[in-house]
Amino acid sequence: MLETVQEIAVYLHRFHNLDLFKQGWYRIKIKVRWEDSENINSFGIPARVVQYEAPDLDQSSIYGAWKIDDTENSFSTQTFRIKYARQDVHLCMMISFDLSRSRSMDLTTNGVILKFELIYASTLEDGDDLDASPAAIHEFRIPPKALLGLHSYCPVHFDALHAVLVDVSVHVSLRRAASYSSASKRFRGVTSLDVKDIMLVRALLTSRDLLLEELHKMNKAIGEAIDTSDFVSKMNNADLINFAAQANGFAIDGEVLEQGKPQNGLEGGNGAQDIPNAENLHSLSQSELLNCFHSLGDQLHYLWKIFLKIHRENKTEILGLLHNTWAKDRKAEWSIWMIYSKVEMPHHYINSGSDDSSRRAMHKRVSSLWKLPDEPLETAISCAELHRRSIAQMRINGRSIQDMQIFGDPLRIPVVLVERVMNVPRRSTSEIPLLGHVGLVDSHSLTNGLGSHTFRKKSAPKSNVRVLKIVVFVHGFQGHHLDLRLVRNQWLLIDPKVEFLMSEANEDKTNGDFKEMGHRLAQEVISFVKSKMDRVTRYGKLGDIKLSFVGHSMGNLIIRTAIADKMMQPYLRHLHTYVSVSGPHLGYLYSSNSLFNSGMWFLKKLKNTQCIHQLSCTDDPDLQKTFLYKLCKKKTLEHFRNVILISSPQDGYVPYHSARIESCQAASHDTSKKGKMFLEMLNACLDQIRANPSEHRVFMRCDVNFDASAHGKNLNSFIGRAAHIEFLDSDIFAMFIMWSFPDLFR
Repeated sequence: MLETVQEIAVYLHRFHNLDLFKQGWYRIKIKVRWEDSENINSFGIPARVVQYEAPDLDQSSIYGAWKIDDTENSFSTQTFRIKYARQDVHLCMMISFDLSRSRSMDLTTNGVILKFELIYASTLEDGDDLDASPAAIHEFRIPPKALLGLHSYCPVHFDALHAVLVDVSVHVSLRRAASYSSASKRFRGVTSLDVKDIMLVRALLTSRDLLLEELHKMNKAIGEAIDTSDFVSKMNNADLINFAAQANGFAIDGEVLEQGKPQNGLEGGNGAQDIPNAENLHSLSQSELLNCFHSLGDQLHYLWKIFLKIHRENKTEILGLLHNTWAKDRKAEWSIWMIYSKVEMPHHYINSGSDDSSRRAMHKRVSSLWKLPDEPLETAISCAELHRRSIAQMRINGRSIQDMQIFGDPLRIPVVLVERVMNVPRRSTSEIPLLGHVGLVDSHSLTNGLGSHTFRKKSAPKSNVRVLKIVVFVHGFQGHHLDLRLVRNQWLLIDPKVEFLMSEANEDKTNGDFKEMGHRLAQEVISFVKSKMDRVTRYGKLGDIKLSFVGHSMGNLIIRTAIADKMMQPYLRHLHTYVSVSGPHLGYLYSSNSLFNSGMWFLKKLKNTQCIHQLSCTDDPDLQKTFLYKLCKKKTLEHFRNVILISSPQDGYVPYHSARIESCQAASHDTSKKGKMFLEMLNACLDQIRANPSEHRVFMRCDVNFDASAHGKNLNSFIGRAAHIEFLDSDIFAMFIMWSFPDLFR
């Protein structure tokens, strides 16, 4: 009998061009509809548009006005022109959609789909209204539990080929339908109460309380008092409303209290049928229930007007509040695809095949703590597969807005195993070699572990003092300078003020000597840093420099070679975070991919590729004179405060142990000179990562397990290249890691 309307308000703040490849004319189209229905009647109707302020563009960069399409119930912004990278267009407008809540619809399981379309045209002529098909789409789902009240930041990124950031906030509330007078007349003729009407009144009460709670949060954030004096007069039925809320202890959205035991409406029943002793609900008369409905409707209407007024006057502060809440919640929301563990770093890896009986006996004792019989690669794959099966059995039903690029098909999302290596002081010659054991921990304790580290603190910066933050991205073998652009985009989202260098010094030059490639990179980095330093000092004072590196595949060895170059000596104290994406830090001495080894043999014998000889330690007959052995002995990794090694057990191009800088079965049982040299290289690298007693260093290994079914059966999958390239084609793994530990990337 009673009718309500679902209101979805979308605030568009800013369109920021992160990585659009094409200049031209763009606009954003928005649609709202009930889930699992494409019927035109299930779409929300744009009911209100408020332009807070005009877009800050000259008239030559704006075409037409925003419009509402009544045939498809969509809203489209003005058409604006994008000319350059990192361009901002401040839209500053609020669009409200009304969705009718059908009584036949199961609102305990049916959410709302919020669809954003990016419309593009290269040129714009008179009369062209950009009605072409969308260039990219990004959808979100508002789950049933959030339909009673939601105020959330909602960043729109579209896709990898149309990387933008649209700062959006979504505001959801339930309100009474405007045509309630006719419903009142029909209601007076009813002889019995409808349980759905009673639950609807309870839903209105919950929506009111949620809106009041959000208004208090906004009041605290903006530091201004909210005038609710008129609201008190609308509370004339407060006692009656409270009685209605507590009558028989019934709950909202299908969660019903049955003899004190909660029952989830998603798993059984439609809510109304699950209420026991329904006759107790008749303690409310029809007129009393109707009065509750009208009173709550008036209160919600009044509070919603207060919210709209406050939002218009404090749009930036409220968006900042919602963004901070969103950023804090990322780790918890994405923990579905994350597995956390911690492990103590070994003091020293030793060779189990040594002739020394005492060393052999010690290794037996060590093996009882650090067991290597199970190959770590197979263990990682098995762990991720078990976790993926558990995801398949999950019922994801939270109160947060859901990004359909992730939640649309949860089984296709990478599973990330984050292993925090607990740093110990550097070993001394008197220490007994001992390996720690692996212990699982939850994400909360891992976060606390990171937060407990305090790096060298400087005096508080003054207003005109700037910290120059630079990130250098280095591609791999025969790569392109834009290979790591998706990781770069995520870094920019976390820290928009960072300066980035997409290295081009070795593009089309990765077949030669690592020493030459490292020298070219060092020259390029120093030139870039100096130019940015000059720019900062021109307008203010340079306080400090944070220099970070991200490398893919062979690019990681180029980075380490550049750091070892004498030219970089003055900048080593400024090194901050190092992210290695599938880097062969220990070379290919124990590569188990026969197909890849055959390809390397071809490049060495027929192409005489110098870097391949260096990667496989065949560039000199004396293993201790090879390039990679010497590089591992040089102090490169120890200068970074944060070291993150990203690997994948599915990557057949880079040995798993080499990307993680750890031992493997073949090396631990190799008693030859090659095995001894490998362990020396390994221990030298780990010695650099260990912190001095007066320092702290974050060291993490992150295993990314991609959905193998998405790779299909092709040559790339067959030779193990698919996962190696997936690091460049997907940014979800980077999103999970970087937003879970944002302090490492600021």
